[in-house]
Amino acid sequence: MSAAPLRVLRLGPLSLLWRPRAVLVGLALCGAVLVLALLLLGTGTLKLSPPEVIAALTGHSEDATARRMVQRIRLPRLLTGALVGMALGMAGAVFQSISRNPLGSPDLIGFTTGAATGAIVQIILFNAGPFETALAAALSGIVVAALVLALSRRGRGRGRGGGRGDSGGSYLLVLVGIGIGAILSGVNSVLLVMGDLDQAAVAQQWLSGSLNTRSWAHVWPLALGLGLIAPVVIWHARRLSALEMGDDMARQLGIPAERLRMTMVLAAVGLTSLATAAAGPIAFIALAAPQLARRLTRAPEVPVILAALMGAALLMAADLLSQRLPLRLNLPIGLMTGFLGGLYLIFTLMRGRSR
Repeated sequence: MSAAPLRVLRLGPLSLLWRPRAVLVGLALCGAVLVLALLLLGTGTLKLSPPEVIAALTGHSEDATARRMVQRIRLPRLLTGALVGMALGMAGAVFQSISRNPLGSPDLIGFTTGAATGAIVQIILFNAGPFETALAAALSGIVVAALVLALSRRGRGRGRGGGRGDSGGSYLLVLVGIGIGAILSGVNSVLLVMGDLDQAAVAQQWLSGSLNTRSWAHVWPLALGLGLIAPVVIWHARRLSALEMGDDMARQLGIPAERLRMTMVLAAVGLTSLATAAAGPIAFIALAAPQLARRLTRAPEVPVILAALMGAALLMAADLLSQRLPLRLNLPIGLMTGFLGGLYLIFTLMRGRSR
């Protein structure tokens, strides 16, 4: 598949490289997010048409119930889901680029499982509330990420002929993460058995990943964290593309490979921890969003912005599908994304074998 062509936009002494295909994909994703937002805001026990949703959002609706429903319940849920999808999509793009592996997403290499361990410990052992649970999830995700990085660097240093930052080291990061995630998954199961029935039910509900009962108290911390971390990721995205060609090539271009890798990993871990703390473990989004963004744009650059938009669109679409299932099943969003992720992986593998 050939790369999409580049164009140069000149503004006096300044010039900007851009790809028309990437811009069109970005605009299409923005349109999809807006359409999904209107549909989600009108979905529920009180069904609203798009004009009624707009009237309720702007305060021009004569139905006070519709205004309260949209502004106080559905809008915070919608924004939480969109921000979580953006954070996971951007984090997935960074992890896949650094590991040079399409499976290098935080939910597959143990970071999300580590965040879940901290949350379960708080629920089972300390009977903590939502704030303490979210804080523990964020902190434990960071601790597990640091452990995975330390072990992968140690193993890479002991490997035969493995230079720093080579492809073997990148695969080692994935393998160590999968191993740590498997261990922590077992620990989580033991903790669930230790708790009483009510605590286990609360922990299991959190592990399912959910956007239910999300309020503005979830939106603002998530928006603040994303606003602080996303500019760092976007600023270093072009350098990250150079890092994919190898550490030696990056150093020849004047890029400090190790420092850049550590900065981007910390940023991606922060995004993952924020998303997990806000909505619980959400599978599939961090894995599929960067891959789909690359397929659509055909660009060699790391698609951090488009992966964020794709992540938001995927999570919102999964939320809409979960609310509109027959028999009013209304599955938790984490279970729905996991189901869709399994189908996506099977489709990708079968498509690869058929070529």
